[in-house]
Amino acid sequence: MAKFLFLTYGFEKPTPEIMEKWSAWFASIKENIVEQAHLPRGREISDDGVKDLTLGPDALTGYMIIEAESFEAADKMAQTNPYVKSVQFYEIMSRS
Repeated sequence: MAKFLFLTYGFEKPTPEIMEKWSAWFASIKENIVEQAHLPRGREISDDGVKDLTLGPDALTGYMIIEAESFEAADKMAQTNPYVKSVQFYEIMSRS
């Protein structure tokens, strides 16, 4: 099985409806989840200086590592994600 990194973007205050959609989605792919986390705060360090990153419509809000048989299978899982703004996914290439 290949591994994929899902990145979720966008934040809005969760409602019961939003939580129901997310819970159903997590349940539908629970056997594929390797690791997951919510990203409640962050900081960007660049040539322009340092700035705190806050939750909002464009924020990176979470990540998940999933296993899938193929890129296409991961795509099908991503298509059903109840994202706020978007979900991006990338295949993880192992060094071994």
